[in-house]
Amino acid sequence: MTSLSAAMSSLPPPLKWAGGKRWLVPTLLPIWQAHRQRRLVEPFVGGLAVALGLQPQRALLNDTNPHLINFYRWVQRGLQIDLELRNERELFYRYRQRFNELIRSGQQASAEAAALFYYLNRTGYNGLCRFNRRGEFNVPFGRYRAIRYLTDFRHYQAVMQPWTLSCSDFVALPLERDDLIYADPPYDVPFTAYSPGGFGWSDQVRLAEWLAAHPGPVIASNQATPRILELYTRLGFSIRILEAPRAIACNGDRRPALEMLATRNLGVADRL
Repeated sequence: MTSLSAAMSSLPPPLKWAGGKRWLVPTLLPIWQAHRQRRLVEPFVGGLAVALGLQPQRALLNDTNPHLINFYRWVQRGLQIDLELRNERELFYRYRQRFNELIRSGQQASAEAAALFYYLNRTGYNGLCRFNRRGEFNVPFGRYRAIRYLTDFRHYQAVMQPWTLSCSDFVALPLERDDLIYADPPYDVPFTAYSPGGFGWSDQVRLAEWLAAHPGPVIASNQATPRILELYTRLGFSIRILEAPRAIACNGDRRPALEMLATRNLGVADRL
């Protein structure tokens, strides 16, 4: 293995991301190996853990968060950050104010906005990404004792260069018949708003039906709630239940949360 290949094979996700799926990559990898000639499509790319773990030659990676996609686009270009990066409360709120000024002035697609987004993500509370109704980032300062910041992202370029990044609703994605779709939507939990419009039950149903209509291989993960399991079972998916490395709740119940892995068409021949 060349030094470049070794570096690419061990690239960690550059952001902290709630619900990140790095832990799921070893389960997905054997499935992907049988289909790696296909294009990988992720309607909810999130923290990039799956794409970096599978390293497809071709990928269409989408998210409805424009700031996330802007950061990845600049990483794709070899982002180098020259801002001062420190785990300091005063600096955090100063940078948060500047980031929101860029949003208000229409400069949210700039390299500066990408650099500030990275800093706020790494330094903010629990790696949350939350915006108020005015579209302003409002996550508070985090509680980390020490943070390792990156300032040079050029080593991500080689693996990310061929990938296409987009920011739209999943139904607008230009699918090819033989794409392999991996969908990891916001969890089916009633108390969390992941975007200004939220992602409610009607969106969960809309997504599951859209996935079921795809003729190529499909993999979906979600919290294994009874109605999610019933929905994907009714639509003809094969279901596996996995234990996720997170607590089921914050009320003292430390049992592992149950995760659904739903699959369809994994045995479909390459000629579709």
